[in-house]
Amino acid sequence: MKTTIAVLGVGLIGGSLAYALKANTAHRLIGFDVRAEYIDKALNRGLIHAGTTDLQTAVREADYIFLAAPVEQIYTLIDRLAELQLKPGTIVSDVGSTKEKIVQYGKRLMDKQLTFIGGHPMAGSHKSGVEAANERLFENAYYVLTPSDDVAEADVQRLSQLLAATRAKVIVLDPAEHDRIVGAVSHFPHIIAAALVNQVRAYNRDNGWYQRLAAGGFRDITRIASSNPQLWRDILLNNRDHLLEIARQWRDGLDQVMEAVAARDGQQIERFFSQARDFREQLPERHKGAIEPLYDLYVDIPDHPGEIGRITTLLGAKQINITNIRILESREDIMGVLRITFRNQEELEKGEELLRFFDYNVYRLD
Repeated sequence: MKTTIAVLGVGLIGGSLAYALKANTAHRLIGFDVRAEYIDKALNRGLIHAGTTDLQTAVREADYIFLAAPVEQIYTLIDRLAELQLKPGTIVSDVGSTKEKIVQYGKRLMDKQLTFIGGHPMAGSHKSGVEAANERLFENAYYVLTPSDDVAEADVQRLSQLLAATRAKVIVLDPAEHDRIVGAVSHFPHIIAAALVNQVRAYNRDNGWYQRLAAGGFRDITRIASSNPQLWRDILLNNRDHLLEIARQWRDGLDQVMEAVAARDGQQIERFFSQARDFREQLPERHKGAIEPLYDLYVDIPDHPGEIGRITTLLGAKQINITNIRILESREDIMGVLRITFRNQEELEKGEELLRFFDYNVYRLD
């Protein structure tokens, strides 16, 4: 009998997970979503074998169940699963960005002879919805599993082997350790970016030049402030304790460098930036992590009509996909250029090689 996998929620993450498992295994994929149109689109795109808006139908024969929903909705799905008929021994996992509270909550399924293993695929896209589902979304990304202490190692291995079909790098972390790490490298940076934007927004009330001059580098370094507000509300509330401690430590670090500024301590200021630069240069380049990397290429273009059209035509003729294109009007760190965003690293490299062949001056920003 075929293994049956139920994916509850067939948006970007759930749809991509179902797509990868369907394409690379012989298992049967069942999709569930409260939106009938999402089920229809998932079926039409071949992401799943069957779909339903009835939860009991979706999970009745499932050997694996993935809760591919926003963080707060995961708790509701766990509550509903606790009331339904499921196969004993079924492994239930989720794709939420926080783990400690969800894993603790998931333990209630053990009363039904189920195993709950927290999961967090560290991949995403600038697009959302089932239309954006991509079989290779998780390729080379970290997929973190966070089992509680009472989960059998054999079950963790079984889930890891299944997820190998996504081509992700499956790793295992303690739920609290996961939340501390992701809090520091993803959740807190989103807070900082939003805080910077809100600070400039306040300044801009009295002087519109703040907004106009922020169109360059400031916009780039705060790009993650454009994330979904409801999503980040739920993430922050679920990772509250770790974020409060990270914020306290960050304020201590900020106070130290500003004390050096107040004291005109140039040596301490230089050390502050040197330490940051040295550590950043050791970070992996272009690898998928907690924050989705940018695949941007910058192109110096002559200021005359038709040049942008020529560039896009060259890329299109070679079937090189781009996801965004933008003229940078004012930047203090680089020349005014055309910024092209590609779908992935492979497309970026092909685009760079092609444009160099046609004598365009192209470069990336580290």
